[in-house]
Amino acid sequence: MTKTVLVSGASGFIGSHVAARLAGEGYRVRAMTRHPRDYHGEGEPTEADVSDPGSLTAAFAGVNVAYYLVHSLAADDFERRDAAAARNFAEAAAAAGVGRIIYLGGLGANDGELSAHLRSRREVERILKSGPVPVTVLRAAVVIGHGGISWEMTRQLAERLPAMVTPRWVRTRTQPIALPDAVRYLTGVLEPAEARGRTYEIGGPEVLRYIDMLQRVARIRGGRLPNLTVPLLTPRLSSVWLKFVTDVDLATARNLVDSMTTEVVVRDDAITRLVPGAPLGYDDAVRLALADRERAAGQDRVREAR
Repeated sequence: MTKTVLVSGASGFIGSHVAARLAGEGYRVRAMTRHPRDYHGEGEPTEADVSDPGSLTAAFAGVNVAYYLVHSLAADDFERRDAAAARNFAEAAAAAGVGRIIYLGGLGANDGELSAHLRSRREVERILKSGPVPVTVLRAAVVIGHGGISWEMTRQLAERLPAMVTPRWVRTRTQPIALPDAVRYLTGVLEPAEARGRTYEIGGPEVLRYIDMLQRVARIRGGRLPNLTVPLLTPRLSSVWLKFVTDVDLATARNLVDSMTTEVVVRDDAITRLVPGAPLGYDDAVRLALADRERAAGQDRVREAR
């Protein structure tokens, strides 16, 4: 029997690609969105909102596996919103008898020093696991792909600045992952029984500092990005600076910058044995993201010309 898979956040950066891959593999995809009339992705659009418990009952009817791929990073009270949404989702999944929840969270050692953003990701994880439905958790750092907020911030900084005066967080280590690999892992844990109730860390093959990531994007684009680190440039000041230099709104920039002070690297590579395959390196992930952006821009130009 073909499994019915609910993908929350199906119109989002990660969710749209997960829905497309699952549909391509023959699953019956239910694409959960607040605006089904505007949904043009893969799967059957289903109107529901994680902040509205009453809207979830119909969305979960007959679902075998549910992906939780939403969060409220742009809201000032995102921690409260994310916790309430996760609680609603977990309760709806339990009431519908869903077999499993698959959740994408954030990397980072839970040592009491996580940023508010990463702390919220971990709290959502805890809430989902507190219910009776088994949860498979994947934790990632920056996902490199067209449309991702962290990637767009990186791309825009590398493109728009001839040089950078940066805070200390640009020297924090992270382990970025290419979008196709994140999607491959997310869909690859759906069937294996051993993935039930497990937590996996996912990342690309390289551990980089944020300044390395920026400078390599600039180099791939044929330029250079000299850097001068200024210790007194605080996370709060640098988030305001990001707001003026990039298209990222202030609340999102502030929450992202807070997270960039935390090292996020893979400590356990168990996922590579469950879902084998060589992940893309950072430079190849960047080239793919840039090519996807150009392709999307070309499609927009064609639509506008009609």
